[in-house]
Formats: sequence, C-alpha cells, structure tokens
Amino acid sequence: MSAFAEALIAWQKQHGRHDLPWQASRDAYRVWLSEIMLQQTQVDTVIPYYQRFLARFPDLASLAAAPVDDVLALWSGLGYYARARNLHTAAQQVVRSHGGRFPATAAEIAELPGIGRSTAAAIAAFCFGERAAILDGNVKRVLARHFGIDGFPGVRAVEQSMWALAESLLPAQGVDTYTQSLMDLGATVCTRSRPRCAECPVTNSCVARQQGRQAELPTPRPTRVVPERQSRVLIACNGGAVLLQKRPAHGIWGGLYALPEIPDELDAEAHALTLGLRVVGVAKALPPLRHAFTHFRLTLEALVLDVVGEGVSDPAWRWTSQQEWDSLGLPTPVRRLLNSLVQDDRTLR
Repeated sequence: MSAFAEALIAWQKQHGRHDLPWQASRDAYRVWLSEIMLQQTQVDTVIPYYQRFLARFPDLASLAAAPVDDVLALWSGLGYYARARNLHTAAQQVVRSHGGRFPATAAEIAELPGIGRSTAAAIAAFCFGERAAILDGNVKRVLARHFGIDGFPGVRAVEQSMWALAESLLPAQGVDTYTQSLMDLGATVCTRSRPRCAECPVTNSCVARQQGRQAELPTPRPTRVVPERQSRVLIACNGGAVLLQKRPAHGIWGGLYALPEIPDELDAEAHALTLGLRVVGVAKALPPLRHAFTHFRLTLEALVLDVVGEGVSDPAWRWTSQQEWDSLGLPTPVRRLLNSLVQDDRTLR
C-alpha cells in the first residue's frame, strides 16, 4: 500500500464521515441513488431528497415500475433533471436485462444510462469491493494539489494523467475505505476555498502546501463568457387553475411541467388565443426572475392573464390547482413564479 493510501485510510477511520444515510448499507440501489444525487449537489441538500425518494421508492423494482412523472416530481428542485430520467431508465434496464439484480462490476455498471466511469467505480468499490479508481471533482482537486498537477482537469490529456495516477494509488485491500477517504478529504478538508491544510493527513508531502499554491491548483477552467437568454412565459389563470405544459423528454427541463413560452412575435393575449383561450382583461407582468444554468443564465418574464375556456386539447397540457403543484415535477424557477403569484394574491383560490 502506498504511503498516500495508508495515511488516508487511517485518517478516514478516525476523522472521516460515518453517519451519512447511504453509508449504513452496501445495497447497490441505495449507494447508486446517493451517487447520482450527489453529482453537482452538496450533501446537505441531497439528504432530505434522498430520504423522501427512498420512502416513495424503497427498492429498484418500485422505481422501475413507477411513472416517470412521479420520479421527476420527487426530484423537483434538485436540478439537473436528466439525472432523474436516466435513473428511471437505468432501473428499468436492470429489471429488463439483469433480472432486477444490480450489476456487480464497474464495467457493467458504467453501461447503464447516466453512470460514468467514476460513479460506476464508486458503486463497485462500496458495494462489491472492486479495486476501481474514482475521479470526481473532489478527487481531482486532492490529486492536483497533492501531486502538483498543472492544467485544467477538464482537458483530456490532464484528465487521462489523473486517471493513471488514481489507479496507481489504489490499495490492494480496503478500497472501499480508501474511496470514502478521498471523498471525505475533498469535501471537508481539501476544499475549493480555504482548505484546512493543518488537518490533512498527507499535508507534509503535498506539493501545493509546500509551494503555497493551494489557490492555484487545480488549474481553473479557462474564462468564458456565459451567454444570457431571455424568455417570456404565460401564467394563464382560469378560476383557481393555471395552465402548464409538459416539456419534451430531452432538452431543458425535459419531462417537467412548465409555463408555456410566448413566441417573440406575439404578446400574451395573442398567444392565449392561439391556445384556444378567451382573454379576460390585460396581462400583468411579474418582476423578472433570473436563473443560472450550467452553460447560460436565463431571465424569465412572466405575464399573468385571466382567461376562460378549456384551451389546447392535448395530454401534454393540463390545468393545475395550487394543491397539485407539490406532486408535480416543476422546475425551480416555475415553482418560484407560481409561489410569488399566490403570495401576491393575484389570486389562486
């Protein structure tokens, strides 16, 4: 065992995290769910979602048998909704192709939708003891600092060198504890800002610490301009109901219910007419709402309009009451707009 791995394993046993909800079991379904939820999301945010999700879908079979709308509703607010769709599809694939038994090797696990090389390795290590390396964002930061690796980790050549290093450091035994130690070290000690180097078990051999380069490593992503987008959406109110549209399965907010977007060439009243609605009064604008995605920022202008009529005859469209919103998969900005409408007493009684 390398001195690096030995030090991390000893540290994890004494100082690592041991009380996270998914650590109480080696059940691959529960570990898989946690790993997917933790992608791009902090632990404190994930825990209540994880617990609610398991209460509704306690095992892989119940997830596979559920309507995808139910899955998206429980995921609502967690973001990166492709994760939920892939989770559902993968569960169905396990039932269909593996007899309901979760695959036991990293290579097989990585063939499931939404599971990359690092996530597959983590599941295989935690649940089946496979000697497989992980390389998530926390691990990249730990390795870049400790071994003084220059270059943005998103560049293919840099990432490949990190994979080779990660594999070379794997211990022959205790790979599950070592894997958890890397995650814990990156999440609690070798943090993005203000790393607690004095608490690090390998601080004496850390290149970044020796050279005072903790703030420089890993090399940040090259600066790029984040595109700005604008969109107008219609909040069509018919008595106590609001019209929502289920978005296509792929693309932004795929499979979620959202407010209908108003084409650039139309105003709110004209768009309502195209939806088969009769307009009552004039549209009122809510304050613009800004929302940041990974690759762009969106400004939503919501226009509230009282209407009558059934509107579009299509199963993708539905009138929804305030009581239904908690059970629907709604993007966070849409939920915020609807809540602001209620709080402003526009009114939805």
